[in-house]
Amino acid sequence: MLKVGLTGGIASGKSVVGEMFVARGAHLVQADQISHELMQPGQAVYEEVVQHFGTAILNPDGTVNRPRLAEAAFGRAGGPSRVAELNRIVHPAVIRKQIEWMTEVGRRDPQAIAIVEAALIVEAGAKDRFDRLIVVTCKEEQRVHRFAQRLRMDLEAARREVTRRMAAQLPDEEKIKVADYVIDNSGSLDATEEQVRGVYGQLRAEILAAM
Repeated sequence: MLKVGLTGGIASGKSVVGEMFVARGAHLVQADQISHELMQPGQAVYEEVVQHFGTAILNPDGTVNRPRLAEAAFGRAGGPSRVAELNRIVHPAVIRKQIEWMTEVGRRDPQAIAIVEAALIVEAGAKDRFDRLIVVTCKEEQRVHRFAQRLRMDLEAARREVTRRMAAQLPDEEKIKVADYVIDNSGSLDATEEQVRGVYGQLRAEILAAM
């Protein structure tokens, strides 16, 4: 089995690229989805997050309001960031789940390509848990437009939010330095698909060569 990390800055198109790999036969899990599951009422991570960030981050039904939690973690403009505090609570549990998932995929399919999609692989020092690292990148203005479209907000508000969140992430240039593969998602979907096709072929060749 080949363990692959898929990362990139906010709104770079990681999920789109991940879906393209799945369409070719790769297995994929999203760290964000794992985090969402761990923050359901009754989970230990949920209890600790509420203890640290308060009940103001909750919806009336007790579930976590993710935009409110993001605001509490990233801080208001000019205010202090508590991202590191949130990551200390959530990341260890997310990483354990990722490892469990990859182990199960490898047990079922020893020739699998198991991809973990996560925004902070490099920042969290988790690069060495993977055999290969793929970084997805795009132009800054594209991030803003994609983020605005995804959250249905105006461009200026999206630009401020993207800038705020990117401050908690390494620049693409730094991630690219440690990447095994870089997928430029600045062009058309067809252009991105062509890059995915090439990378997937190389990953499959690695597995076959190791047999």
